[in-house]
Amino acid sequence: MKKTSKIGMILLAIWLVLKGLIPLLNIHIANLDLLMAILAVATGILIFLDR
Repeated sequence: MKKTSKIGMILLAIWLVLKGLIPLLNIHIANLDLLMAILAVATGILIFLDR
């Protein structure tokens, strides 16, 4: 497994955990949707680069 894929998978795991915990814990952070979108795009690009 290439390093970009490994980082991409770690970011994907972080994104999934945050996406699940944020509504459960009722967390309110300014621009949270923007931060999650940026994390999702970065993750997708890193996973795509491995293929």
